Amino acid sequence: MVQTFRDIEREKFAINPKTCEWTLRAMTALRANIDINIKMHGPRDHLSQGDIFMFNHFARFETFIPQYLIALETGVYCRSIASGEFFVQDNTFSRYLRALGGVPNNYERLLPFLAEEVLRGGKVVVFPEGGMVKDRRVLTDIRPHPKRPDYSVYSRSADTRRAHHTGAALLGLCIDGFKIGLSTLIDRGKTDELNRWADLLERSEDDLRTSLAKPTLMFPANITFHPLRVDQNLLARAADMFTGGLSPKMAEEMIIEGNLMFKKTDMDIRLGDPVNPRDQFNWLDRRLLAKRVEQASCIDDLFKPAKTLEKITERVPQFAITRHIKPLRDHCMSVMYSNLTINVSHLASRLIMMWLEDGVTEVDISHFDRTLYLAIKNIQQAENVHLHRGMRNPADYVGIFELNCPQIRFFIDSAVQLGLIERRDQKYCFLPKLQAEATFDQIRMDNPIMVYANEMAPIHAAWQALERARIEVDHLSPTDIAHRRFDDEILAWQWNHTKFQKPKYDAINAQETATADSRPYLLLPNGQKQFTCGVLLVHGFLASPAELRELGEKFAAMGHAVMGVRLAGHGTSPHELQKRKWTDWLASVRRGYEILAPFCDQVIIVGFSTGGALSVIHAADHPEKLRALVLAGTPLKFRNRNLMFVPLLYGANKLMGWMPSAQELLSFRPNESEHPEINYRNIPIGGLHQLRQTVAEMQRRLPDLDCPTLILQGDGDKVVDPASATMIRRLATNAGDIDVQMLKSDRHGIVNEDIDGAHDRIIAFVQSHCDLQDTQTEAIPAE
Repeated sequence: MVQTFRDIEREKFAINPKTCEWTLRAMTALRANIDINIKMHGPRDHLSQGDIFMFNHFARFETFIPQYLIALETGVYCRSIASGEFFVQDNTFSRYLRALGGVPNNYERLLPFLAEEVLRGGKVVVFPEGGMVKDRRVLTDIRPHPKRPDYSVYSRSADTRRAHHTGAALLGLCIDGFKIGLSTLIDRGKTDELNRWADLLERSEDDLRTSLAKPTLMFPANITFHPLRVDQNLLARAADMFTGGLSPKMAEEMIIEGNLMFKKTDMDIRLGDPVNPRDQFNWLDRRLLAKRVEQASCIDDLFKPAKTLEKITERVPQFAITRHIKPLRDHCMSVMYSNLTINVSHLASRLIMMWLEDGVTEVDISHFDRTLYLAIKNIQQAENVHLHRGMRNPADYVGIFELNCPQIRFFIDSAVQLGLIERRDQKYCFLPKLQAEATFDQIRMDNPIMVYANEMAPIHAAWQALERARIEVDHLSPTDIAHRRFDDEILAWQWNHTKFQKPKYDAINAQETATADSRPYLLLPNGQKQFTCGVLLVHGFLASPAELRELGEKFAAMGHAVMGVRLAGHGTSPHELQKRKWTDWLASVRRGYEILAPFCDQVIIVGFSTGGALSVIHAADHPEKLRALVLAGTPLKFRNRNLMFVPLLYGANKLMGWMPSAQELLSFRPNESEHPEINYRNIPIGGLHQLRQTVAEMQRRLPDLDCPTLILQGDGDKVVDPASATMIRRLATNAGDIDVQMLKSDRHGIVNEDIDGAHDRIIAFVQSHCDLQDTQTEAIPAE
């Protein structure tokens, strides 16, 4: 039996399911044992809907990851275009690449072959940049068409800049052009054309009809890595040892890409909106496409450049396809680059380059931090931008004000290590190397700041966020900053509320009964900008800001600024509380104080239960503007003797933490709350352990307390031993003016329920210790 060309081609490039399955298993095992955190963003059905996937290219292993994820999600093994150098010899590696679906980029029937694969239900992965773009430098020329700019990247082989490859655009246009043309012929009654093309494509007529009905969807996607590390790694050292010395190019790739894989790195893959090539064709194109399909003897004819055809009757219909190639390519590139996942390093890098362009070579560290913070807040408001979780979760960036933001610290430390930035006299000094030319193969090692800045360059909204921040930084008042920091508190609540609602937390969450609004709140009566007195409200263990909301609204109605703090881990899920430490709760109090203080001349803190203990610890540091303190139901001693067993339970929980089922059993205990609409129904054992540590720290710091203090305590409290009130007074040896008032109550929630005039007592105390204006105003929330 004589083999046809198609038989040889099919055999040569046959995908081997067993090889693919083995590779999937191997990559899954590898993924579980390396530190790269791969996240695919976008609707999951996009992977099944797509036909052509286009990715930017920064690292070699990217050429495997997309196919792996698509196969994992859809079960379809993709075709991908690989460098022809890997197929020069018929060896084990080249055969392996073919078995995985790889096709050499110099194969003479590359695009027609891929078109036939798509028409048979296959998928194709393309890298239109044509190679690794290590410098991330994408030049944009908007002169031809502002809405469809031309893009170019550096070509190492040609040592010049060039446009992106057009193969993916041509592939999409030819496939959909074929579908439109053949469908039109069938609608005209030319069913013989359906039969002819079914034979040519070796498909049944029904299968071909199904393919014709489906639009060919192209999905441009962006792959973003964060952070970039330039330090030596085990992979590079091993390779150097076994090869007797690596070339600079190979050493750079081993270091950079080895670090991406084996040191904690986020790899965000973001699919853009689908691009439908069919949208390119107008009514005249559609008529010409029918003619071109009828003229074509095989699918290859549709890929011929119009100028190579001899007959004008063939050139004109072919032009209906080829004239759309560049506009479609540039549109896809625009979608690809706009789907960058922007991280803090992008903003910091571009900010530095903007200063350098203005001739600024040093900035105060505090000025740098404030400008960067404002840029983060600005870009959070921008539309159609995608932010890395390090800029969406305030916990990752709020430490910027205390030089305690890990992602910024890593960015600066790396720049200092590379000789790009110097710390001197509380300034960041930008060194000449930042602007020096770096070779294409060394730029990732020598100047990652330039790489980050280049990558962000196509995102106009990010530029605007930075420009606005540079203008605002010297003009915003402390209250303007406070409003932005309060927004962070809301964002943190939203982030954690969403994070801890995942299905794996359902067993505990389903038992929860809290329905009250658990967000933090900032109440500024009549929108005033400055107040004589502000009241900071700090709720108790297992509760939320809702616990003291009624009291807060009374204070706001009297003309006070009011801030209701949300202690970390509260108001979302017991699972979040299980992961927080008492120092996180204290940090919440301190942030709340820093937010409220700019709005008022004096601050009084009202803390309930555990909130009272945290308030003591904070007050013991003598914060500016603190005038007085109210402690209600604050524990030094508990009624529940079971708390003595918390260390034992906590230790067992830590011991059994490696066993999920055991951890679930040991991690929580039921809570019979007085206020089930506010409090958690389940108590994390870890949280109880942190509670004990909070009380111990309060006891240690009580001698440092030096402000007037009101202590309210229910005489029959079943949670906190009433003796705690006198114990606190006795230990606060330097506080001086301490008023202990015992309330007639067998309930713990004396403030929430306003028992025995608790609200009036607190209000009277505040009135006596703060110069108040007796204006009755309506509170306007600043939420």
